Amino acid sequence: MNKRHIYIPILLSFLLLALGVISIVMINKQWTGEPIELKNTLANQVTENKNSKDLKSIIHEAQKNVVQIETSKKESTKIGSGFLYNGKGDIITNAHVVKDADSITVKMANAQTYTAAVIGVGESIDVALIRVPQLANQSPAILDDSYNVEIGDDIIAVGSPLGFQNSVTLGIISGTNRTFSIDGYDYDDVYQISANITNGNSGGPLINRQTGKVIAINSAGTDEGGIGFSIPIGSVLNKVNEWAEEADGMDLVFSESSLNKNTEPEQFKKDSQYIIDYYFDSLAIRDYINAYALLGSELQTKTDYQSFRENYIHVVETEINNIQSEFIEESALVNITLQANTVVRKSDQTTKNETWNYSFFIGYENDQLKIIKMNKSINGE
Repeated sequence: MNKRHIYIPILLSFLLLALGVISIVMINKQWTGEPIELKNTLANQVTENKNSKDLKSIIHEAQKNVVQIETSKKESTKIGSGFLYNGKGDIITNAHVVKDADSITVKMANAQTYTAAVIGVGESIDVALIRVPQLANQSPAILDDSYNVEIGDDIIAVGSPLGFQNSVTLGIISGTNRTFSIDGYDYDDVYQISANITNGNSGGPLINRQTGKVIAINSAGTDEGGIGFSIPIGSVLNKVNEWAEEADGMDLVFSESSLNKNTEPEQFKKDSQYIIDYYFDSLAIRDYINAYALLGSELQTKTDYQSFRENYIHVVETEINNIQSEFIEESALVNITLQANTVVRKSDQTTKNETWNYSFFIGYENDQLKIIKMNKSINGE
């Protein structure tokens, strides 16, 4: 056999092997030198979820801007709702809540109370604007005046139905473009919602569940219940803005009715219980600033905000039990005692269960309800 014929296949094999090695080296250099672009759908999904707001957070933030409105006319009183909409202390509500009222009192979520003046009221549209100068520069609700409504959208209605302040009702947009008239007010192209609107709800905000923004004003309901109607905020915002600008040069008229300190024992106890509920709601959502603001001046002098925050920052969960309240006539204070079953995260990231015993003393300071004194002990200490 010819030896040259034997060498040719061998040379070809070496040549192919060398080309393969060179190709692998070159591909490897290209891979290590350039980033590989991949569409990471998991990362996109996480980003989307991060932008979605927690329901509890939406409700808590909304409640800070929602007010209970109490109006009086001669011998009668009326309860309604409203929400802070700008940095001037202006509150949007319904015209039928405040029209012709002799006095208007506004109660905030933290139980602070103020008198208000009407700066604009609709004749045919059921919308009004009132001003509380003390609320200027407070963060207002965020409005969505270009909301594209779709039937089935999740909504949150916040108000004070039957006087129960800051009550929340969940529902959906169940209809659009509803038009009718009630008591001389024309409702044009309003939203129909599955959340019931009753006495005290009128004037409160309708909130988009996904964004936490105000999309409408809860305004009317039906005797049968289960249906409410809300005026889209975009349809009245120009008029409201006009009223707010005109009021800057006005001499506002406030009633004399004032912020009577309610020391009637049962009502005082209810108001004090509300303060404590709101205190723990704020802590649960880690809104320590809001909780700290409920403390009276003496407590704030003894404990600065940073120290206050450190007392609660490691709390994971709290369950309140054994609540008892007592009106102390001689000191005009309400004493509320309770037990808080608390889950605390330790430095090693494990958790432990503790029982915290509280004794709160609630009273008035500068005409506002505050936590005047507070004692806390932990079982075993």
